[in-house]
Amino acid sequence: MKSSKVMTVDRAALSAMFKDVKSAPSGAPSSGACALCKGSKMLCGKDRCPLMVKLYSQSRTRRLIDSLDLYGNSPPAVFVGRFGYPNVDVGPLVPPTLGDTSVMDTPEMWMGKTIDDIVDFRFSLVRGKHRINVTNFQSCGRMVEHTRELALSVNPIDVEAAFQKKPSGRIVLDDEVQPFGPSARLRNLSIGNPKFDQRVERAFYDTDLRAVEAVGDLYARGVLVSRIQKAFSVGAFGTEKRRKFVPTRWSITAVDDILGKTLLERTKTYPTIDEFRIHDWEQLDNRWSVLFLPTTWRYELIEAWYPNTAWNPMGKRIEILSDYEMYDGRKEYAQIGGCYYAARFAVNELLSRERRQAGAIIFREAHPGYIMPVGVWNVRENVRMALRQPSLKFSSLEQALGHIGKRMDIPLSTWIRHSGILKDIIFQRRIEDYA
Repeated sequence: MKSSKVMTVDRAALSAMFKDVKSAPSGAPSSGACALCKGSKMLCGKDRCPLMVKLYSQSRTRRLIDSLDLYGNSPPAVFVGRFGYPNVDVGPLVPPTLGDTSVMDTPEMWMGKTIDDIVDFRFSLVRGKHRINVTNFQSCGRMVEHTRELALSVNPIDVEAAFQKKPSGRIVLDDEVQPFGPSARLRNLSIGNPKFDQRVERAFYDTDLRAVEAVGDLYARGVLVSRIQKAFSVGAFGTEKRRKFVPTRWSITAVDDILGKTLLERTKTYPTIDEFRIHDWEQLDNRWSVLFLPTTWRYELIEAWYPNTAWNPMGKRIEILSDYEMYDGRKEYAQIGGCYYAARFAVNELLSRERRQAGAIIFREAHPGYIMPVGVWNVRENVRMALRQPSLKFSSLEQALGHIGKRMDIPLSTWIRHSGILKDIIFQRRIEDYA
């Protein structure tokens, strides 16, 4: 492995600058005033109640789904639940509308959309539910076959769903999966003629191809990540005897993790970048800065949640979480969850294109305008978008951190206190320090 430049750091100067930095405090955000507020008193401090935004969106389609039967064009979209695993609910997501509904389940198309746009997309989708065993789905009948056909399709499809009861549902906040509308158990399901992506169809029929290889090959052939995730969730990949349905929540992170690791194997063989680089971006009141270091691979995601945001609704202080890995990776699942793997994939996507290696630290400030979680896609696509922006280049870590300090509202010393990689670079003495 070749390196075009060795990172030099004025560790003494940085240590003196941040001598008061200590270990990051622990603590979980508190919550619980929603029942008292009921969307009217704004006790959480937000400008708008996220629960009411969802309810208003649902009310716009409620009259269209007030029936035991639903006819519409699925984007196409499916959902595989996780509660009761390995016995879970699976089924289609169907809006009560006709036409091109593909945007409703294609996160790659959501950049520039508002929270209200995304909520409207998602709460227009009614979830039909059918109980199966994830490892014994082959004999579960036509409803499961239709669900799988929807997941493999590329075009919106006519769907007729007959329910046992009128669709209803509860409000769920989940940063792992995109929100969706009310649900009901299926009595019957029929669909129009699906059009399959030949690339995905080829992987589906290859029962000797491992799932990891199928995911990597489809991505290399230009298949959208969200489409790969859907196919993965309905057991479309892998050797014949090992195929099974995978809960949507797990399939999203599994594909991000597989693609990130696949690209990282390549990234580690490239020479390092020559300078410190920063890519900035802002969307949905989330502020992003991605710092690249002229080092071998290391990676960290640091998220700062302001009071009155999705995961810090009643907090009195900013809550900061971070996870990182060094060159050899990590063994434990990241406490930040799927966002960690989505961002790691996006970073290696860029490095792989550039045929370069680097360390990467992602700084994220979630401000109060981010009133509700909308899914892991938000991290993946926003980091991707940040990395499409022209980079700022710096000759030293001090200069790069100076930019971070000016752009972010949170003091630089606070970021360093919560960063495993920055503390290692600034405070850990190395052999060359004694030369």
